[in-house]
Amino acid sequence: MPYDVIIACDFGSAAETLAFLNRFGSDRPYVKVGMELYYAEGPAVVRALKARGHRVFLDLKLHDIPNTVKKTMAVLSALDADMVNLHAAGSRAMMEAALEGLTRPDGARPRLIAVTMLTSISESAMNRELGIGGRLSDTVMHYAENARSAGLDGVVCSPLEAGDVHAACGPGFLTVTPGIRFADRDAGDQVRITTPAAAGALGADYIVVGRPITAAADPRAAYRRCLEEFMGGAQI
Repeated sequence: MPYDVIIACDFGSAAETLAFLNRFGSDRPYVKVGMELYYAEGPAVVRALKARGHRVFLDLKLHDIPNTVKKTMAVLSALDADMVNLHAAGSRAMMEAALEGLTRPDGARPRLIAVTMLTSISESAMNRELGIGGRLSDTVMHYAENARSAGLDGVVCSPLEAGDVHAACGPGFLTVTPGIRFADRDAGDQVRITTPAAAGALGADYIVVGRPITAAADPRAAYRRCLEEFMGGAQI
């Protein structure tokens, strides 16, 4: 399995992002480009990061009617990102259309993963505010199984759910997990969280880490600590 740390570059400009990444010296970590950065800079920031040698997870969480998502994915496919995502709640038809749009004429494409339930959402919020009854873990599993049936490569889920997703969808079905905090740090606005080591032990394939690295006094050292703890946990 992959086992890697993806740094969430949630910055407001390409200049700020590149200045941050320059602090890593010769390291070229896997990075996430989310809505804030993409909406500020557009496709050019993805191309710039790829030109520097970074792998890019384009985290735009598409959620629309199938035809719109299909056409949008066809545009995003040309950026040569390594991974893109959408919301599993958009239905299996939407995910199948996305996969079709993302696939290039030669059959190549970025990995496509589906967001199950955001790690900022608790079970009570899902029940009371989103109107989805039952256990949050059951909803995550239902979304994951739909994503697998649609032909996707994996899902975004909490590390707490990674093992169950693998058990239901197979070891090759990727689990990309945000909600990561060092044991000695504040949880911030996340609800379903773990440490890097615990995420590795729970079966996460990738962990997405933002503020514990981006807000660190020494981001490169924080990144390497995160990677070491994650890999160590994965060997347990």
